[in-house]
Amino acid sequence: MKSGTEENTMDFGNMMKLMGAWNTFKRNHPKFPAFCRAVHAKGLREDSVVEIIVTTPEGEKIETSLKVKAEDLELIRNLTGMVS
Repeated sequence: MKSGTEENTMDFGNMMKLMGAWNTFKRNHPKFPAFCRAVHAKGLREDSVVEIIVTTPEGEKIETSLKVKAEDLELIRNLTGMVS
């Protein structure tokens, strides 16, 4: 069993990895953070619909949509606080 200190160190290490990965993602996709800021400015609200389309290199489209719930907004707030 790990001590509380070890668990906090692991969490900190994982958080640092996540922040590094986010910074790399932002460099690779510079328009995405601006998109996120625009969505935030308009106010992503409960019952908003998020649509996602992935197009494979072969041209196949995989699509889905989801209606935002209150719990989703809480998760987004928590994630935003971690990587801001």
